Amino acid sequence: MSEERKSLNFLEQIIEEDLANGMPKENLRFRFPPEPNGYLHIGHTKAIGISFGLGEKYNAPVNLRFDDTNPAKEEQEYVDAIKEDVSWLGYKWDKELFSSDYFQQLYDWAVYFIKEGKAYIDSQSSEAMAEQKGTPTQPGVDGPFRNRTVEENLDLFERMKAGEFNEGEHILRAKIDMQHVNMLMRDPIMYRILKKHHHRTANDWCIYPMYDWTHGESDYLEQVSHSLCSLEFKPHRELYDWFLDQVVTEDKLRPKQREFARLNLSYTIMSKRKLLKLVEDGVVNGWDDPRMPTISGLRRRGYTPTAIRKFVETVGVAKRENVIDVSLLEFCIREDLNKTAPRVMAVLDPIKVVITNYPEDKEEWFDAENNQEDDAAGFRKVPFSREIYIEKEDFKEEASNKFFRLKLGGEVRLKNAYIIKAESVVKDANGNITEVHCTYSDDTERRVKGTLHWVSIKHAVKAEVREYDRLFLDEAPDSHQDKDFMEFINPDSLKLVEAFVEPSLQDAEIGQRFQFQRLGYFNVDNDSASDKLVFNKTVGLRDSWAKVKPQPAANTNANTNKQKPQQQSQRKAIDVIQKLGKKYTNLPEEKRLKVRAEILELAKDVTYDEVEPLFNTAVKKVGTRIAVTLILKVLVENGQAKNDDINAFIEKALEDKNELLVEEAKTFN
Repeated sequence: MSEERKSLNFLEQIIEEDLANGMPKENLRFRFPPEPNGYLHIGHTKAIGISFGLGEKYNAPVNLRFDDTNPAKEEQEYVDAIKEDVSWLGYKWDKELFSSDYFQQLYDWAVYFIKEGKAYIDSQSSEAMAEQKGTPTQPGVDGPFRNRTVEENLDLFERMKAGEFNEGEHILRAKIDMQHVNMLMRDPIMYRILKKHHHRTANDWCIYPMYDWTHGESDYLEQVSHSLCSLEFKPHRELYDWFLDQVVTEDKLRPKQREFARLNLSYTIMSKRKLLKLVEDGVVNGWDDPRMPTISGLRRRGYTPTAIRKFVETVGVAKRENVIDVSLLEFCIREDLNKTAPRVMAVLDPIKVVITNYPEDKEEWFDAENNQEDDAAGFRKVPFSREIYIEKEDFKEEASNKFFRLKLGGEVRLKNAYIIKAESVVKDANGNITEVHCTYSDDTERRVKGTLHWVSIKHAVKAEVREYDRLFLDEAPDSHQDKDFMEFINPDSLKLVEAFVEPSLQDAEIGQRFQFQRLGYFNVDNDSASDKLVFNKTVGLRDSWAKVKPQPAANTNANTNKQKPQQQSQRKAIDVIQKLGKKYTNLPEEKRLKVRAEILELAKDVTYDEVEPLFNTAVKKVGTRIAVTLILKVLVENGQAKNDDINAFIEKALEDKNELLVEEAKTFN
């Protein structure tokens, strides 16, 4: 088996086998069939990526077909939103189709079924039908209307179509086998009466086909070669094939249904019904609220198509259900924005700094690099004056030697500007610090450990910042049988902040993405206007949830409690990182990304003195050198100044033969 063959996922293997067995490549056709009863969410991106990805791989057409067979829940708004989302993700469909395009053909086939004795009108109540259908372990029994004559069934079906009956009075059922081991094969419903306005066919129909009846026949009419569905449809495959058996002809391609595991994400719900409840109950501000897992919500929050497609690619195609940690999605957007987002300065929780030896009427404009990851990004001008804002948490009156930010008597470097030293503070009547008085030095070549971002007060632009967090506090909010998912809503999922940003952002356009240095990634919200800047927090620079994740309960065994947890707690972060680094390059991508996130979190507890001895790690220990690069990223982001030793280590990493190390070194801030 070739290396290329080994790399194929199981769906690609199925297609390759079909091609090897004589299917012409030009017969390949796929489809993405959303129901327009809500907005697409992150779970749909996997189905979208699979079908459209296969279309791109095999240069085959992909249809966008709307499963619009339930007019009670479907709206044109959802059709438009779905089209926008698929296009935004970068995919192009061949034909835009609707199940309603086939209503007449489906009806004609249903009449054919009745004439062939393969369908009948059932007039029982839904309760009676459920009872006679049996259970998974108990066979069903034939209902009282199962042996109606063809003439009676045709008459009733035509009158159903004409609107003579009320909803629920009659249904059309396929006549298969009430004792079948698969309950879906026990005379499934083909048509029901629904006297609702349809978004496309208006009031032309008052009977509508069921999904199982519509699905395969639509695939057949469109000549879809491979009908790819999520795993919950696997039991439906037998019915899919039975319906096709009744209508296919030898001169046309027969669709093949195959199933894959859907995408489940931690701290997220994927049910459109439950997402609709969040919207209707006002928990969120619409389907595109940046806290929603909808594609439109992610787009508004600042996610990129590239990041989402990378996420789907990393998750891969599986046959078994599993839950993907949402931190992997957040990692993907960080990686993308790190390469593309301009760096700017903003202060979200300001404290005033007065530089007492800087002239009151003086101002300077310094060059600031827009993005060190992009040589073409260039520079911008940032203003400097006597009074500036810094983050409140970046100053302490007294602090330990591990605090590399501003403290009384201590020095820090202001990004792109001078070195300042804190001399004194001004406090209000309650003892709260309102001002920090500093002196500056223009000897910027001196080594200083901490570097802070800042904004000139004289030039600062006010902005509203919406700091979004996860919408749910529980990893699986809708998995508790005894609790409603709404009980796990995070009350702090949105925090409104009045921030101050540098003046270069005054004319920022809706949708533009930036890195607020040392704070995270933000984008300009749809609500932003010329007189009011509004930014959404897309994601922080690091995973802030890793440290608050509940740990598994300790083993009650006395010996275990005395030894293992105690030994674990004594292990230094640097030691754990070294152990993780040893196997780093041998891990599969998804596992490697999780370990990377773990190293970045542990690095917060590592000092420069602890990592410095690892600068001369042997070249063959590339995993350890990658871990060192990650630690240095965190240290620099937290104020550690780049020195000659750090620069030399990174320069050497950039020249390495290992691509993973080179990529990390390229993104070094």
